[in-house]
This record gives sequence, structure tokens and C-alpha cells, in this order.
Amino acid sequence: MSHFDHLDLDGHALQLLLAVIDERSVTRAAQRLGVTQSAVSHGLDKLRAITGDPLFVKSGRGIVATAQAAELARRARTLLDELRAFSHAAGFDPARLDAEFTVAANDLQRDLLLPGLLRTLHAQAPGVRLHVIASGAPSAELLRDQACHLVITPRPPEATDILQKRLFQDRYAVFHDPAQRAAPASRAEYLAAEHVTVLYAPRRRLDIDEWLLAQGVQRRFVATVPGLAALGAMLRGSPWLATAPSLMARTALSGLGVTPVPLKTPAMPMYLVWHQRHQSDPVQRWLREQLQAQVAPALGG
Repeated sequence: MSHFDHLDLDGHALQLLLAVIDERSVTRAAQRLGVTQSAVSHGLDKLRAITGDPLFVKSGRGIVATAQAAELARRARTLLDELRAFSHAAGFDPARLDAEFTVAANDLQRDLLLPGLLRTLHAQAPGVRLHVIASGAPSAELLRDQACHLVITPRPPEATDILQKRLFQDRYAVFHDPAQRAAPASRAEYLAAEHVTVLYAPRRRLDIDEWLLAQGVQRRFVATVPGLAALGAMLRGSPWLATAPSLMARTALSGLGVTPVPLKTPAMPMYLVWHQRHQSDPVQRWLREQLQAQVAPALGG
């Protein structure tokens, strides 16, 4: 065991550890942090001396964290959150902020809200960078493990440490290529058509598909695609239908014919979701406010 004092640790050392864990490469971690590889290697040597653990082992062409390093990373993320909150406790100036925020969103939320958010962040806080990842069916661990700061989803995870706010509500609509076919005017025409839909990995259907199936509504599918944005290419030039959130007409499915679903379907609410550790952080609160401010312009309000 080392004889280093715990005060030898600082935020830079914790940030370095997390960068190497996330990137699984000393080279990429150095690029991410804007330092040399030797600086990263020296920092890791210091951490190894403090912890008495190798921290990383080779795996294929990269490196992976040891069990102890993974546990240290979990604590490091919490400590860095607390350090950031401490530094911002007396207020902060967005123009002086230097940070990267990760937002998890799928096609609709990403294209509808995040371009406007990026423009707003760049205008108010030029030092802020936006990292967007796919949310899929988000779990509480996505936020607990700090893989992201915010999630935008119609399926907020149910957990006591996860907070949410409703952003807007959409409805489902039927999309088609008007040059190839007319919109289905009845339930019978809708069910007689062939359809394209989304199937997220590993085998997760859209909420509307799950709901219709539970109601006993059977449709014939000619193809599944991995995301809503991919529906357009399948529909254009074809006689097929796709049932998707109506707001997709403002983004990836613009230019296609769109009509109400000719049978009763549920509404589709959209939520902003975050971890309770960020509830009172002034920077995180500011970020949430900027994102919520994108809703009215995106919806034409």
C-alpha cells in the first residue's frame, strides 16, 4: 500500500482517470484532455502509486479498467460533480463556462430540439460543447453512471433518484409518399396496406407498435429500420406506410404525406429526465432551462 496522503489527489487526477476509462486509450484520453500522452501516463503512474492498483489492463487493441479502477471512477464522478457544484455555488457566468454536456436523445428529440440548443449554448457560453448520444430505452443507470447529463425520452426510467419534467405531447400520424399512393382513408385501408416501422436494438418496438399489437391490431411489415429518421428513405418512391410521431414531419420525414391514424391511438408525451444529484446544481439548472426554451420555437409556438 502506498504512503501518499489523500490530499495528493485533485480534480485533474480524477478527470484524467475518467478520460482514460471512457476512451480506453491513453492517446485518445490525451487528445480529449488537450495534454500530451506522457502527461497522461505520468498521471496514471501517480494514481497507481496512490491506489496500489494497476488500474488498467490490455484488452485487444485498447485497455480496460480493473475492478478497483471502475469503483474509483464511480466515486470520482460524484466527487467531480460536487467540486463543480462547489465552484458554482456563488453563481456563475455562462460566458466563462468551459464544459461538455452529454444529452441522450433519439431521432425525433435530437433533430427537433438539439440544433436550437447548440445555437443557444454557443451564443451564451462559447466554451461549452454538446455531445449527443442515442438514448434507446433509457435506464436509470444511464444517468446514475453519468453516461449523460440529460435524457429526452417518451419513456423516463422509473426510479426514486431520477427526476423528470414533461416537455410536450405529440400524436401519432401515418406517413406516405403522395406521389405513390393516397393516404389511407379508413381503418380497412390502413390495415390492408404494407408498413415500415422501427425496431430498436436488441428487439424493442415503438410504443405505438406495442400498443396496437396489444389491441389485437395486426399489420403487415415489409421492413424494419433502426431509427425514425431512416423511415423516409424507405417510404419515398414506395406504396408503403409508416406510423410515427407527427412532429417527424418537421424533421427527417418532411416532404412526405402525413395524415391522422384512422383508428384510436394514445398520445405520446416527451420528458426531460435528469439525476437528482444535479437538481440544485446552478449549471445543470441553467442547461435544463436552455433546453426547455427550445420547445416553443420547435413546435411553432
